[in-house]
Amino acid sequence: MGPGRGSRGVNEHSVWEVFRKEKRGAAFEHAGSVVAPDADFAEAWAREQYGRRGESVALWLVPRDAIRDVEDWADEFDLKYRRVDGYSIKTRLKEARERAGTAGPG
Repeated sequence: MGPGRGSRGVNEHSVWEVFRKEKRGAAFEHAGSVVAPDADFAEAWAREQYGRRGESVALWLVPRDAIRDVEDWADEFDLKYRRVDGYSIKTRLKEARERAGTAGPG
């Protein structure tokens, strides 16, 4: 490696995802991305883009290559009852009333 060359080569840069916290106690939110040759440059550029006007109290920088994408979910457990949209109490009550032989409201 010669002077000014990173492990990626002379003109190659990495994409860094920037997460910012707007105020103390708030959650971090994705703010955008910066392209930089290294972490120090990415930090300086992120500070300039997302912090110089005081709109952020903290930043997180993550190389895009380090992000692990999780899209496939195992369907091993039927846990729909834990989700609000997966468990209909009206349907369950109707089924229970039918089994009990009692009529419900309307």
